[in-house]
Amino acid sequence: MPIATVNPANGETLKTYEAMGAEEIERRLRLAEATFRTYRTTAFAERARLMHRAADLLDEDQQDIGRTMTTEMGKPVKQARAEAAKCAKSMRWYADHAQELLADEEPAASDVKDSGASRALVRYRPLGPVLAVMPWNFPLWQVIRFAAPALMAGNVGLLKHASNVPQTALYLEDLFHRAGFPEGAFQTLLVGSGAIEEILRDERVKAATLTGSEPAGRAVASVAGDMVKKTVLELGGSDPYVVMPSADIDRAARIAVTARVQNNGQSCIAAKRFIVHTDVFDAFTERFVAGMKALTVGDPLAEETEVGPLASKQGRSDLEELVDDAVESGATVLCGGERPDGPGWYYPPTVLADITREMRIHREEAFGPVATLYRVADLDEAVLVANDTPFGLSSNVWTRDDAEVDRFVRDLEAGGVFFNGMTASHPAFPFGGVKRSGYGRELSGHGIREFCNITTVWHGA
Repeated sequence: MPIATVNPANGETLKTYEAMGAEEIERRLRLAEATFRTYRTTAFAERARLMHRAADLLDEDQQDIGRTMTTEMGKPVKQARAEAAKCAKSMRWYADHAQELLADEEPAASDVKDSGASRALVRYRPLGPVLAVMPWNFPLWQVIRFAAPALMAGNVGLLKHASNVPQTALYLEDLFHRAGFPEGAFQTLLVGSGAIEEILRDERVKAATLTGSEPAGRAVASVAGDMVKKTVLELGGSDPYVVMPSADIDRAARIAVTARVQNNGQSCIAAKRFIVHTDVFDAFTERFVAGMKALTVGDPLAEETEVGPLASKQGRSDLEELVDDAVESGATVLCGGERPDGPGWYYPPTVLADITREMRIHREEAFGPVATLYRVADLDEAVLVANDTPFGLSSNVWTRDDAEVDRFVRDLEAGGVFFNGMTASHPAFPFGGVKRSGYGRELSGHGIREFCNITTVWHGA
C-alpha cells in the first residue's frame, strides 16, 4: 500500500511520500535508544510541563489538524475537531496524574518483616523505546492514548502509522518536537507494513502496542512472542447493544444511531449488533430505523454532515460483501443497503433484520454504518446472543432493573459494560477487550503501567 493521502470523498490522491529506507530507520532507532538513556531520568514535573505544552499546541492547531484528518480518512470535520480536543484533554490528564499513578508502592509492614527485609517497595520504571502500530480510523486519538502515558512514564515512542494518514503521522512527531520534548522522544516511521517485523525484532525496541485488525495483531504478537517482548493489542469489536423492556426506548433508539454511525461507523467500539427484547422490539426498531434514515450523508468537510465516506475503496467493498451475503441468506433490509452513485467511497446508513448465525455479518465485524437487529425473548437469550461472537471489546445495555444490571455485569464477555449510554473512552478508565479483541489495557493507571518494569526493591535487615 503506498504511503499517501487519498481523499475518500472523491478518490483524489493529494500527497505521496517515499518510505524511509534502512539507513534512516537505523538512524531513528539509534536516536530513540540514545534519547531514552537521558529522558528516562527526567522528573515527572518536567515531563508534565512538556505534555501540557503539547496539549496547548494541539488546541491551537485544532482547526487545521481536524481538516487534515477529515481529508485523509473522511470523518466529519466536527468529529475530527472533537477528536483533537479529546486528545488534548487526555494529555493533560496524564500530565497531572502520572506521578501518583506510578508512585512507589509499599507492601504491608507485616509482609516486609516476614520477608526478612528492613524495607521493601515496588517501583515502576520505564522499559525503553516502544513501537506503536496504529490505525487510520482515529488517527490522533489512537496514538495519543499510547503516547501520553508512555512519555509520562519515561519511555520513548516510535510510531508506525497507517499508510493512508501520513500527514497526521508527521504532525504528531512535529507536535511533540514543538512542545520541547527531546529529539528522539517521539518519532514517526514512514514505512510500509512489511518493515514492521524487522523493526520489532531490533533489540533496541523493547515492546509494542497495536490497534488494528485481527490479522495484524496476530502478526505483531507472533514476532513479539518470538522475541519475548511485551505487547498490548486492541483489535476488532462487534459490540452488542442490548435493549430491555425497562429502558427509555426513545433515548435508547436515539443514542443507538450515534453509537452505530460515529466515525462513519468505522470504530471498534461502535455498537454493531442491536439485541432487543421482543416486548419493545417493534417500538425500538421503528425509532432506530427512522433515525438512521434521517442522517445527513455528504461532504465530510461540511459542518452539517453526520456521515461521510468510508476511508478506502477496499473498506467499502468489504462492507458491501457482508451486506450482500446477509441479504442472499435471508436478511431483511430495513433501510440503506445499496451503494450510491457518484464519486467517493460512500455507503448509506443501513439496518438489517432477520440475522442468522450462518451469515458472515453475524461472525465478522462490519466496519461501516451497518447495523444488525436481533429479537430476543428474555435476558438469558440476550446474553447468549451478545456473547455469540469471537470478539469481546465493549458492550452496551439499556435497563433500569438492578437485578438485570448485576446479571449483565457478571455474564457479558467484554472489556466494558456501559449501561444506559454508549461506549466511550476516557483517560481515567481502562480500555481493552477479551477474546479476539485483544489483551492488555490502555488508559487509566492500568494503561500507563503496561510498559513499565514493575520492580521489587528489597533491603535486608
